[in-house]
Formats: sequence, structure tokens, C-alpha cells
Amino acid sequence: MSPVAKGRARGRARGRESRRRAWRYGRWAETLCVLRLRLAGYAIVARRFRRPVGEIDIAARRGRVLAVVEVKARQDPQAAAESLGPRQRRRIRRAALALVAARPALAGLDLRFDVMVVAAGPLGLALWPRHIRDAWREDF
Repeated sequence: MSPVAKGRARGRARGRESRRRAWRYGRWAETLCVLRLRLAGYAIVARRFRRPVGEIDIAARRGRVLAVVEVKARQDPQAAAESLGPRQRRRIRRAALALVAARPALAGLDLRFDVMVVAAGPLGLALWPRHIRDAWREDF
């Protein structure tokens, strides 16, 4: 194998490991968010709900509200809060409608879109999630 090919192979391996680390951090952040929501009195309805039209990180119910929660884990909390663009919001909305269609018992609830931001602390560990309720509105 040529030196150039070896360098490319090492680069791909580092890229895979970086993606794995990010995926694991994201899963850990979602778990922290579920814990925070449960402590706040929410019942978790779904986690990692995936459909071809979109996906939902967490769907949680409290009273008459179905909160569709997008988890953003970033090193910088400001970057996490700003990382949710219009295209992603549309995909989350479509996934929320698919969830309600799949579970008719949820149809009568008020749908709310929330964001939970998890940032890294001083030692690289995730800090307690910040819950932004009603982060954006959708007209149905």
C-alpha cells in the first residue's frame, strides 16, 4: 500500500471514530434529557421515533401536552440552540404527525415543539440539560 493510500485509510478510521464518539455523546445527552423530563413529571411516549418523513428524539407527555423534543448536544450551548434550521423543523413536524397518526390516543393532545440543549462541562462531561419549551410554533 502506498503512503498516500495509508494516509487516506488512517483519515477514514479517524473519521469513523469521531462519528462514533459523537453518536455516543448524543445518546448520552438524550438519556440525560429523558431523566430530566421524567423528574419534571413527563411520561416518555417515544424515543428515537424514526419514519421516512423524519425523526423525533423524544416525545413526552405531561397533562394535555405532547412535547416533541429535539436534543442538541454541542460543546457550545449557543451553537446547540442555533443548530436547528427550518428544514429540520419541517422534518420533526412531519415525524410528529406520523407519531400521532400511529398512536391515536395522542391525537387529542396539544402538540408543542421543545429543544433540550446539552453542553459539555469543564471536564468534557455533559452538563444538566436546558429545556427550551415551545421553541418554535407550527401551524397545522
